[in-house]
Amino acid sequence: MQHTVTYQSPLGKILLAADNIGLTGLWFEGQKYYACGLDREHDEKKVPVFEEVRHWLDIYFSGKEPDFMPTIHMTGTTFQIEVWGILRRIPYGETVTYGEIAKKLARERGLSEMSARAVGGAVGHNPVSVIVPCHRVVGAGGSLTGYAGGIDRKIKLLMLEGRII
Repeated sequence: MQHTVTYQSPLGKILLAADNIGLTGLWFEGQKYYACGLDREHDEKKVPVFEEVRHWLDIYFSGKEPDFMPTIHMTGTTFQIEVWGILRRIPYGETVTYGEIAKKLARERGLSEMSARAVGGAVGHNPVSVIVPCHRVVGAGGSLTGYAGGIDRKIKLLMLEGRII
C-alpha cells in the first residue's frame, strides 16, 4: 500500500508517495507523468520516510546540498532502474548529457553503443524527481531539453544549485 502527502515547495506543490520500503514518487503538480506509478488504492498518511524527505527538500530548497539521501524505493524496468541509478550519481550542481549517460550505460553493459533517445525516455519517466536529479540531464552542447516538471522549473533547479544557465 502506498501513502501520500503534499509538500509545498518554492516551485509549486509536490506530491510525495511512499510504501513500507521508502519513497516511491515525487511529482510536481501538473507535471508530465504526474503520479505515474502511484497505486490506485493509496491513502493520505504520514509515514516516517516523509519526514526524512521533507527535511531533505527543506535543505535543498534553501540552496544547500543535503548531506544525506532519503530512503528510496524505485520500481521500473531493468533499463529504467539502471538509468535512474546513473542519475543518482550526477553530482550536485553539475550536468551530463543524454549521450553521456548512454555511453556510460553501454560501457557498463559491455555494448558498443546505446540509444540516447531510449535514455531520454527513462529519464523522463523518473518517478522521484529532484532527489533523483533528472533536471541535471541536458541535451547535446548543454541545451536545456526536456523536463517532465517543465523547462522553467529545470532552469530554477539548476540555478538553485549554482549552475549558470
